[in-house]
Amino acid sequence: MRQGQTNATQHIPAPSTRPRWYRAFIVCILPIGRSLRNPFFPERVGGIAHLVYNEAMRALVKTSAQPGLTATDRPDPKPGPADAIIRVTATSLCGTDAHIYNWDPWAHSRVHPPRIIGHEMCGVIVEVGSDVTLVKVGDYVAAESHLTCGHCFQCRTGQAHVCKNYRILGVDHDGSFAEYVALPESVLWKTSPAIPRELACLQEPLGNAVDAALVENLTGQTVLITGCGPTGLFAAAVARTAGAAMIIATDVSAYRLDLAKQVGVDHVLNATTETADRIAAAIREITAGEGVDASLEMSGNPTALHHAFSSVKNGGRVTLFGIPTGPIMFDLANEVIFKGIRVYGITGRRLFKTWYRLTGLFQAGLNIKPIITHTFPLKDFTRGFELINSGQCGKVVLFP
Repeated sequence: MRQGQTNATQHIPAPSTRPRWYRAFIVCILPIGRSLRNPFFPERVGGIAHLVYNEAMRALVKTSAQPGLTATDRPDPKPGPADAIIRVTATSLCGTDAHIYNWDPWAHSRVHPPRIIGHEMCGVIVEVGSDVTLVKVGDYVAAESHLTCGHCFQCRTGQAHVCKNYRILGVDHDGSFAEYVALPESVLWKTSPAIPRELACLQEPLGNAVDAALVENLTGQTVLITGCGPTGLFAAAVARTAGAAMIIATDVSAYRLDLAKQVGVDHVLNATTETADRIAAAIREITAGEGVDASLEMSGNPTALHHAFSSVKNGGRVTLFGIPTGPIMFDLANEVIFKGIRVYGITGRRLFKTWYRLTGLFQAGLNIKPIITHTFPLKDFTRGFELINSGQCGKVVLFP
């Protein structure tokens, strides 16, 4: 019997006082409702299947040093004194997850199985440790994926986003591709219940785009975005909401360039069908020979990187977020020094300045819904990774 309940027989009317339809409801309708897991019955709350904490949970685990993931049962996590247990309601796939799934050289050198992966998430707190004061059971939260040490020079001087000793959720700490995850209260971000789970779980990667786009003000400016993967698309949506005058985007995928138009990009250039020289000429023509005020390089592709620097006007700025696969030859004198360009490297989000800024952008009407192209149950994770590897998707969200 649950706390607050009394013996049911005390509340059941005598047979002579029950309405005529009562027995039919109990015998016929109630079992059907339960078998269908109707949201009006206790088995489902808010459209999300009820799970029992303190039992085994389903999780996606990198069990060995080879491609793929294993869907398996793992013990539910237990909170430390400063931790909370979050019932994961949505988690999204990231390029980092794809590296681990495919087991490329980076993953081989960085990840040590067994590990539950995943780091972009939202959920509801179901248990807290004895010392937790910032959140409580029932809070709807997202999570910062960089678990910082709090005592290095960077952490103590307001630069925790480049902490020397940070650990990453889903890489160094069991992650969010599971029904439950344990996290320090310090990385949890209370989220408005008005934000649906498929959007709330994207706040972490969206924060990368916020920092990349808004490291300097771009209101009224012309912006070039090279690379329209999910973070590049997020950056385009952020730039549009922040008041950019004109946005140009390049990519090798017609599919993703179409998504770019849906989030407000004014001009799209396909690097598969156009030569590098023609793309450079098109950008000069669009900007009346001036070049763009700001370039956001979101791909890591060497050709795109050169476009980002060659297309920015003298005295402009370049933001670098995309990760090259290796060293790149660069004309530092002509592409940076003589042009007086300001260059920013972006890693993660500023803690927690970017999160506050993101909240304001949502309130200002930031629209990222077109970027969410696919959603799947957690058990169908292979379909999501296949889409990412094909490039025929925006953001893919999983529901545990």
